[in-house]
Amino acid sequence: MQIQAFVSLLLTLAAIGAGAFAVVHAVRQRPDAFPAVDKLTKPVWLAILGVSTFVLFVFNLPSLLGFVAVIAIGVYLADVRPRVDEVQRGPRW
Repeated sequence: MQIQAFVSLLLTLAAIGAGAFAVVHAVRQRPDAFPAVDKLTKPVWLAILGVSTFVLFVFNLPSLLGFVAVIAIGVYLADVRPRVDEVQRGPRW
């Protein structure tokens, strides 16, 4: 039972770290970059990521809300972040 609790703690800490990274990344981006790639606006993503990271603090990962929070953070990191970075970098020659 202790191994299961330890693994759960490690996964929760990794998810909180990913959420914190996503929030910092979103804060540093220009507001016009999000609509330029047909994504939600910057304040909406900041709210989603902030609430998701907070939920991970309050509820552990093996809860339904924890899984929803991880999915929201994962969507940002896998879909929104690369496109926002790409549009701000400009065309690569």
